[in-house]
Amino acid sequence: MHFFNPVPASALIEIVRGSETDQPTLLAVRGLVKLLGKESIEVADSPGFATSRLGLVLALEAIRMVESGVASAEEIDKGMVLGYKHPMGPLRLTDLVGLDVRLHIAEYAGTLGKTSGQGCHRWE
Repeated sequence: MHFFNPVPASALIEIVRGSETDQPTLLAVRGLVKLLGKESIEVADSPGFATSRLGLVLALEAIRMVESGVASAEEIDKGMVLGYKHPMGPLRLTDLVGLDVRLHIAEYAGTLGKTSGQGCHRWE
C-alpha cells in the first residue's frame, strides 16, 4: 500500500500489486482501504508506482525550467496551484517527497537492452 503525505488529508492509496500478489490479498487490502475511508487505484510494482512516476515528469521539467531561468520555483508552483488546481506545486512537492526519492525514481532503468536480455526488444 502506497500512502500519500500527509496521510490524514489524502484520499488516495495506491494498491501495489507484486508479481506474487494473489487475489485474496488484493481483496483484503481493498477492504482495508475502505475501512480507512479512502479510495484506491491498483498498480503494478515498479519504481514510483503510477502516481509518483507521473509526478516525476512534471517535477523534472519544473526543475529544468528553474535551471534555465524560465521562472522561479515560487512562480512555477503558484502557476500549477492556480492554473491547474494542484494542491501544491511540483517543486514544493518534490521538496516534501525528497530530491533523493525523485532521483531514485528517475534513475530506474530495469531493462537495459541487449546487455540485460530485454529492452525495447527481447534478446536471446
